[in-house]
Amino acid sequence: MLICVMSLLTAALTDPSRYLFWITSRAAGTAALVLASATVGLGLVMGGKLVKRGGPDRRIIHEILSLSVMVAIAVHGLALLGDTYLRPSVLDITVPFLFSYRTLATSIGIIAGWGMILLGLSYYLRTRIGQNRWKSIHRFTALMWLLGLVHALTAGTDAGQVWFIALIGITAAPSAVLLLVRHGRRRPRTELAQHSPAVRSVRAQS
Repeated sequence: MLICVMSLLTAALTDPSRYLFWITSRAAGTAALVLASATVGLGLVMGGKLVKRGGPDRRIIHEILSLSVMVAIAVHGLALLGDTYLRPSVLDITVPFLFSYRTLATSIGIIAGWGMILLGLSYYLRTRIGQNRWKSIHRFTALMWLLGLVHALTAGTDAGQVWFIALIGITAAPSAVLLLVRHGRRRPRTELAQHSPAVRSVRAQS
């Protein structure tokens, strides 16, 4: 709610009836990015087993956040269809590299949006995909989140606003730190496994 109010305040001097769809898209896009940062951060906490208690509750919260991100992304894109200035088509907001407005930046956003939605929905197919395979695929969620950040900072009309930069920094920084810590911890384990006696024995036999 606070996110939507902040976006609406930046457009307070405009005619709401004329810019309603544009304002709605901006608010939904900002909400999607903040929610995605929270989702990724919580997922990293759960995957890294940084907190031992409350596992079932965290999974429920993570699922709710993930679904909220999907809804916000859908509103962000669909609201643009009513914008009288950009006048995008359905293909413009769903297929990369078709929209003439900031083509590269918007295409990155489309890829990130589809990625977050499809990876989020894959949770409900994990038994068919296979748990280990699904976990490997699910790691790309962080990449889609990073692409979403790039999209927001290059295509968003609020990108130059101090409040927007502060909001994104405050919400995205913890997840970024957790992502760096996660990969930093994984690398030594990989190097250790490569130098284990079993691996050296296999290499010697080959």
